[in-house]
Amino acid sequence: MNTPIETVFSRANDITPLNEYPRPQLKRSNWTNLNGMWEYAVTVSDENPPLEYTGKITVPFAIETSASGVMKNFNPGDCLHYRRFFEISKNDNKRVILHFEAVDWKCDVYLNGIKIGSHTGGYIPFSFDITDFSVNGENELKVSVTDPTDTHWQQRGKQKLNPSGIWYTPTSGIWQTVWLEEVPEEYIDSLTVTPSKELDSVEITVNSASSADCSIRILQNKETIMERSIPSNSPFVIPVENPQLWTPESPFLYDMEITLGEDSVKSYFGMRTISLSKGPDDRDIFMLNNTPVFMNGPLDQGYWPESGMTQPSDEAIIFDLQAMKDLGMNTIRKHIKIESRRWYYHADRLGLMVIQDMPNGGREFANYLRTVLAIAFDMTRSDSDKTAYKASMRDNKESTKLFENELEEMLVHLHNHPSIVIWCPFNESWGQYDAERIYKKVKSMDPSRLVDHASGWFDQGCGDFKSVHTYKIKLKDPSKNDKRAYLISEYGGYNLIDRDHLWRSDDTSGYKYFKSQDELTEAYCSLIETQVIPLVEKGLCGVIYTQLSDVEIETNGFYTYDRKVLKMNADKVSLSHEKLMKTFADTYGK
Repeated sequence: MNTPIETVFSRANDITPLNEYPRPQLKRSNWTNLNGMWEYAVTVSDENPPLEYTGKITVPFAIETSASGVMKNFNPGDCLHYRRFFEISKNDNKRVILHFEAVDWKCDVYLNGIKIGSHTGGYIPFSFDITDFSVNGENELKVSVTDPTDTHWQQRGKQKLNPSGIWYTPTSGIWQTVWLEEVPEEYIDSLTVTPSKELDSVEITVNSASSADCSIRILQNKETIMERSIPSNSPFVIPVENPQLWTPESPFLYDMEITLGEDSVKSYFGMRTISLSKGPDDRDIFMLNNTPVFMNGPLDQGYWPESGMTQPSDEAIIFDLQAMKDLGMNTIRKHIKIESRRWYYHADRLGLMVIQDMPNGGREFANYLRTVLAIAFDMTRSDSDKTAYKASMRDNKESTKLFENELEEMLVHLHNHPSIVIWCPFNESWGQYDAERIYKKVKSMDPSRLVDHASGWFDQGCGDFKSVHTYKIKLKDPSKNDKRAYLISEYGGYNLIDRDHLWRSDDTSGYKYFKSQDELTEAYCSLIETQVIPLVEKGLCGVIYTQLSDVEIETNGFYTYDRKVLKMNADKVSLSHEKLMKTFADTYGK
């Protein structure tokens, strides 16, 4: 395990880390954060719970990270046990909900010696009603976690037991906020919010255990513009006159207040659509709010040196997103990871379009020769036969069932965020199977967004656009015979090593190396101006550069891993991006 560099966002002295409200789109006032110091122990997974807890761990940071205070490897055969005590004062006619924002991978939860539930999956929030298991005063909470990391087919993103190159240190156990919430007997469970294609109304569903009337108030610039009484559990269309649209340049958000009986929550939504339309040469182009849009942004792995996949602070999220906007970008690709809800909240309010990947599972690079041939000659490789299932480790029904269940959970979980404009179920063939069927499934669940059915490799000729990855060689023109929109969803990966800001000094990884900030800046700006810009008039709809920051031994970020050094000249990069966007505007009359 490497000793990580510190970042400017560390909050080592905070008693309660990540103390901001974890669910901005369904906000209540009465809640308690359970982050902070917990007891922990590691045992062989088939043993009984430990008789004693041998150390302290700072939740919600993974055991492998320095922010946890532990920084130890966790083996697939082990079981990680957590314990903490908390006090509550129970109120009549109130329920107490225990929330976990994310635990990787499989966990059992106990309260006062009683098992209250289990959860499988490393990226989606889950919760338990603990009212009947809790007592006034002190309560004992225990959590037991197992995590096979890359020895299994579960969704794991870029986690590897032996990280190297593009693979990173695992994240095991609790890695996002744990919290309590008090609600009435009848309460709002969730909201589903979808703007209309015509941008003249919004469809809202208030989800609750039993149907009841609820009141909804919509505010624009803090002024009430609409009040209605609507039934829960039924979609209800509410007109929005003269809407202020959500765009990266003006990311306007409407506020909402919803009341169901004694329950009251605050939320927000954005009015925006994402679609396709025919451009020059009858090729599809991206449309935001029925206006041509070019997507320009970085690939974002979502890792930090001291805290792994967990943001070290809210400020760390804001820094990453604002830094990309400051460079003149309008998009970010969240790469094979699902972030905390606060990350998407900040993307919503700051104004970045998000390409959201599904965390990959199964097997990556299943057949090296077939992969190389498919990439080199743009060959179509079937992903729907027995050979493909076996190669991608999807020949197990449990593997495909869990993947599709978690994919559906992601679509529901993140549906309301206006920043998300594209879903991406598969990246570079990792665990890929039946991509055309999966594409249709995603579109049927969420027709309001575009879908990148197979990012980078093994395109199946479907999806809303052609998605390619290009490193080291010159960027290619879109095919004349394929009229789908054309997105270069990964490219660049240019490297500059700053030895004062490396994860470790003995190894680095990247595609093409440069010796100075000037050299790197010149190469990047040349890439934009001599390769990207000429493709715009040929139908290019967007580019995603690798990547936002260095990650572990990867040194191809705009920023160093600790975010202390911008490795390119900001003014020159911004000017090249300005030229790119102007070319697009001139080409499509925006």
